[in-house]
Amino acid sequence: MSKEVVVNIEGKHLKLSNLDKVLYPAAGFTKGQVIEYYVRVAPVLLPHLRGRPLTMKRYPNGVSGQFFYEKNCPEYRPEWVRVAPVWSVGNNKWMNYCLAQDLPTLVWAANLADLELHSSLSLGKDIMRPTSLVFDLDPGAPANIVQCCQVGLWIREIFTRLKLRCFPKTSGSKGLQLYVPLNAAVTYEQTKPFAHEMARLLEREHPELVVSDMRKVLRTGKIFVDWSQNDDHKTTICVYSLRARERPTVSTPVKWEEVENCLKKGDPKLLVFEADKVLERAQRCGDLFQPVLKLKQRLPSLEALKEAAGEAAAVPAKSAAVKSTTPRRALPRATAKTGLATAAKESRRTSRASLPDAPARKRR
Repeated sequence: MSKEVVVNIEGKHLKLSNLDKVLYPAAGFTKGQVIEYYVRVAPVLLPHLRGRPLTMKRYPNGVSGQFFYEKNCPEYRPEWVRVAPVWSVGNNKWMNYCLAQDLPTLVWAANLADLELHSSLSLGKDIMRPTSLVFDLDPGAPANIVQCCQVGLWIREIFTRLKLRCFPKTSGSKGLQLYVPLNAAVTYEQTKPFAHEMARLLEREHPELVVSDMRKVLRTGKIFVDWSQNDDHKTTICVYSLRARERPTVSTPVKWEEVENCLKKGDPKLLVFEADKVLERAQRCGDLFQPVLKLKQRLPSLEALKEAAGEAAAVPAKSAAVKSTTPRRALPRATAKTGLATAAKESRRTSRASLPDAPARKRR
């Protein structure tokens, strides 16, 4: 294993270790490459993390080893890592969640083998107010993401009738997730019943494919519309986060045209993206999930939801795909030659960050 190295990122000193340790054995993807990915994707990732309590899912021995969730930010954290105190009813105490506010904190977490970034739907300053409504579409084998696409398009049709926009992303694992940005004065006491009613309406209209009950025995061959994620106690995988799968797949924002194409061709591989591909997509398309951060929409009433669902069921129609108007945003480039040092510097034009060269990618 490589020796420990001390680096300077935006004026913050960090000690990195074991950069050549393989965390994804099937892909030969190392800890250094995990850090490099997060450095390069930081311009589009960090806006989705800032201010949100972060639950770290750490894999010190790689994806094939044991893992653990860490909600309380470690006591040994650097003094510049900010935290969000959140009262835990279950633990009857305050929990200090990490806040990934900047590049140094993101690199620090990656160095702890925090492969997956699970964030709250709320900001830490107001934990009871979600900024988005989310639907986690979870397929029960033999169903897969192709069937999730069908359910996702049904949901989009209902929201189109409600004059709301929703944005899809892959979970990076098996399913598809839909975010409905709200960014308004709304609480979980409103969003959770709304999501639950949506799931039940879909189940009643499409019982052959949709289930709203989370019991796994009912989910075989169907898509569970997980409405329960709309809760201040829950977290969802953050967009652009790596997943601890066999290969370094990523929770990736996608266009509705891609969802439609996956359903049309029946090929689940069309919505599987690994780290290098995600960096290419972000370089080419910008942050497809950027509207989720600022778009303000009013949560409809349950009566309006039922009416829209009834209209969608009575007159099946294919609504126009949502076109992204998000401007492209360049991402920093990094290669085995330029390494993490160049990537870190370019990730912040105003920073003086420097990291050691990343180990060359291993050949399969």
